[in-house]
Amino acid sequence: MNFFDAIGSAALGSRLRRLNDLMTSQAAEVYALYQVPFEPRWFPVFYTVASEPGRHVGDIAERIGQTHAAVSQVVKDLAKHQLVKVQRGKTDQRRSVVTLTEKGAALWPALQQQTADVQQATEALLAETRHNLWLALEETEYALSRQSLAGRVKAIRNQRMTNEVQLLAYEPAYQSDFKRLNIEWIERYFRVEEADLKALDYPEEYILDKGGYILLAQHHGQIVGACALLKMDASTYELAKMAVSPTAQGLGIGFQLGQAAIAQARALGAQRLYLESNTKLKPAINLYHKLGFQKTVADQPSPYERCNIQMELLLQP
Repeated sequence: MNFFDAIGSAALGSRLRRLNDLMTSQAAEVYALYQVPFEPRWFPVFYTVASEPGRHVGDIAERIGQTHAAVSQVVKDLAKHQLVKVQRGKTDQRRSVVTLTEKGAALWPALQQQTADVQQATEALLAETRHNLWLALEETEYALSRQSLAGRVKAIRNQRMTNEVQLLAYEPAYQSDFKRLNIEWIERYFRVEEADLKALDYPEEYILDKGGYILLAQHHGQIVGACALLKMDASTYELAKMAVSPTAQGLGIGFQLGQAAIAQARALGAQRLYLESNTKLKPAINLYHKLGFQKTVADQPSPYERCNIQMELLLQP
């Protein structure tokens, strides 16, 4: 079994490079057949200059889908072989206009005939295959323009890693993790306040015994996320002490915890969820909006000096 059979579609890029190498080497044989002194990699640029004279390098790059630097290098090579010339534009001196030289113009008819023959041969080649590679390439390029390969891989990786996250109900053994995670983010942006320490040092007394609830997120055996529901009254709970370890960012843990907390609040009979935060914490604010929270104004001031925004989520019965 060769490499491509073993790896499969994960090696698509390498397989395309191999095909490109094969096509390029055989294209060189075609130019030799027509006795045209030409390098295959010049063709897109030369063809564009010959068929649409007066274009500048940026236009050519956009037209053929190559980088400005790559096109500039090819233009330099063509100029070195006296096939094109580069001049300053008449209307815009900052742009260099590329045109054919006499030598390039003399080569153009033979290259046109060669191109017509190559197109006929290529169409016959594609007709021999069950899948039309040209159409497949168009579809693939379109799909990649909609979402890059890196973006697709990231989504799959994140989903796999998200599936590895377990949500756990609080137990006394997790108190140190609950405190560690919250102290970590508070000290990064603000200062730890007395109200923080009460809930973090004594979660049973200040959260659970008062009808609240604590959730933790575990990933590969490590507690990497936490959040709490603090009972405010018979129908309202506060979403608080939301924390995710920096080592676990990007796994969607905050969203999982938030969704689980909302579900738990409903199970506890809540009709409203309330939270306090700071607009400096933009990822957290974005998360709360994603979960459905909207800005509100609290009836009473926050016990935390760092709080400058209150939000709420009204739960449907």
